[in-house]
Amino acid sequence: MRRTPGIILCGLLALAGCGGEGAGSFVDAHAMAHLREVLSKQPPLPDGFTARAEQAWRMPFRPVDQNCRTLLDPAGGRAPQQALTAQAAASYRGDELGEQAGVGLARYADGEAGDHLDALAEALESCRLMRTSSGTDLRLRELEVEGVGDEAVGARLRGTLNGYPYAMDVVLSRVDDTLVSVVHTGMNNVDAGRTRRVVDAAVSMAGAY
Repeated sequence: MRRTPGIILCGLLALAGCGGEGAGSFVDAHAMAHLREVLSKQPPLPDGFTARAEQAWRMPFRPVDQNCRTLLDPAGGRAPQQALTAQAAASYRGDELGEQAGVGLARYADGEAGDHLDALAEALESCRLMRTSSGTDLRLRELEVEGVGDEAVGARLRGTLNGYPYAMDVVLSRVDDTLVSVVHTGMNNVDAGRTRRVVDAAVSMAGAY
């Protein structure tokens, strides 16, 4: 698994947000090792996804709006920092055109996971359009998610990426003290049922502690 070190690198840098500020957080080495392991050891993803975990998902564009960036950051290993104790992120390739799933797991102390999810839900409400000068134009609407973790919010983005048809589902949920972040992307469209199965897999990873 040559690219697994990408997961480890993101996990080790997570308390600096993989490049961001790390105030208000501390390292739980045992939790960090566990998150890296569950992301890389035969994740229970839907058929068609590779079992090989690759480096953390990266946004293929940079949203101008801060709320939109806040919404997408956690799946790439840049979860909110306050009370963060461990974090890891990985991506997995699917067999549909341009299909990829990004999963971020972030553990918190002091009940902060719920507060961070509330803040992310507010960011979702404020982010309705992602647009760049290079031909990216994605419109966001709420994606209803029920029975996911302890609580969850979701969004569906449809439009163009650099002028080409593009789709993305984003689901953010909480499992006890862990924030679970998922993106499921593809060209033209992504299947809602397949997104749900990816989310269920990510939630099961978070619950395997």
